[in-house]
Amino acid sequence: MQIEVQIVKALRNIYDPEIPVNIYDLGLIYEINAGDGGVVDILMTLTAPGCPMVDELMQEIQEQIGQIEGVTRVKVRLTFNPPWNRDMMTDEAKLELGFL
Repeated sequence: MQIEVQIVKALRNIYDPEIPVNIYDLGLIYEINAGDGGVVDILMTLTAPGCPMVDELMQEIQEQIGQIEGVTRVKVRLTFNPPWNRDMMTDEAKLELGFL
């Protein structure tokens, strides 16, 4: 299985503590770069800049992706540009939250 597919699968196992949808389908993941030497760089956002669970989410991302065979290092970068909005969610996430 390609490493990118495994990364997405791992991200779909991580849930925003305040919303019952995984962070990938919620649209919080902006970029996934699996580089040489097993380094994975994740660019992500949060639903709100003041999210009190940011440290826990970033730690869980590092732990989940770090367990994938071939991954040697996980870098998680946080951005708020562009700001998150519910249009970034998958249709499955919108359905789960009653937006469809």
